[in-house]
Amino acid sequence: MSRPRLTIGTYGEITTRRLPSGRVEARTRYRDWDGVARLVQASAESAAAATRALKAKCADRNLLAPTTGILAPDSPFPDLVEYWLEDIDLEGRLATATRQLYERDMRTLVLPAFAGLTLREIGVARCDQFFKQLAKQSYAKAKHARVVLRLALALAVRHEVLPRNPVDHVARLHRPARTPDALTPAEVNAIRAAIAYWEAGRSASGPRPDGQLGAIVEVMLGTSARIGEVLAIRRRDVDITGAPPSIRIAGTIVSHRGEPTVRQDHPKTAKSRRAVAIPSFTAEAVRRRLAKLEDPSVDALLFCSREGTPLTTNNVRRQLRHVMDLAGITGVTPHMFRRTVATAISAQAGVDLAAELLGHTDPKITIQHYIRRNEMVNPATAQMLERAFAKDA
Repeated sequence: MSRPRLTIGTYGEITTRRLPSGRVEARTRYRDWDGVARLVQASAESAAAATRALKAKCADRNLLAPTTGILAPDSPFPDLVEYWLEDIDLEGRLATATRQLYERDMRTLVLPAFAGLTLREIGVARCDQFFKQLAKQSYAKAKHARVVLRLALALAVRHEVLPRNPVDHVARLHRPARTPDALTPAEVNAIRAAIAYWEAGRSASGPRPDGQLGAIVEVMLGTSARIGEVLAIRRRDVDITGAPPSIRIAGTIVSHRGEPTVRQDHPKTAKSRRAVAIPSFTAEAVRRRLAKLEDPSVDALLFCSREGTPLTTNNVRRQLRHVMDLAGITGVTPHMFRRTVATAISAQAGVDLAAELLGHTDPKITIQHYIRRNEMVNPATAQMLERAFAKDA
């Protein structure tokens, strides 16, 4: 009668023998994950020590399943990176910009620190220290590095190359405390004045103004839209004759590496697709832009180059930075107008309406990243204290 077959991941009877060197060798048959039973052996000074070493070797073998594919536990980490990028392309679920961002973060942040390691050498402690050291330079870099390293190692786990993902067990990254910055009404008007001065041709330096920057700012202030969403507004998205007039946010501008800038037919998230009633200052800026458009089609972009092609977000940022430098105003970015709108709406109507206007699914995001905290305590406390502790006449 034949011996019963070993279960995958188990070993059989352990035997020992004395080697010519005087050491003791322990041996057994171990059935690997591919179903093949292989001889495993370990040696030590005594039979008991050799047996313990052999059992430890089998336990380690059980954790790391051999693979017949491209990757194995002893594969260099760069091999996993290339395999992971190929897998992303095979799935085809990521937007091109996200795919490029993942590759950039992996090659610039993670790969330099892990290029000399095999997959089995990447443990929790090594990952934990890497993220902490990177976080000293930049929380954002550490966060991005954690995302891509976790995704790559998760692929190794799914393909049974590694038993677990070490990134799942590292310490949590702590974001430095930061208060969202927003513009005051006086600062908004100063920015408007600086742009008007530049667009009137009174500044001798810098790029020639085409009259669009001021209107772009007015639309951002009147809609809370992201800069890419504003640049993606078409004639069909604008209703100036309605009561009230409105703009539909239904796309964004994307610039992929090595490709021309194009309009994407959906904004950042599903809830970002929305129609926004606009104030009079935005409606007036839109009317002026519509009057200047030479393309009569409903798909003509409200803001575009002289050839009718989409403007790049980087070009608008560059123009805004140049005008602000001329005016001696620092720290102004397109996204600051979005935070300014959120702060103003929250102060007058509450955070829920601010979140709805911004297209956020969770008001916590609006509070944490967009609304400047009002440091003024309710002045009613002064009257209360006056009544409680007023000096006797």
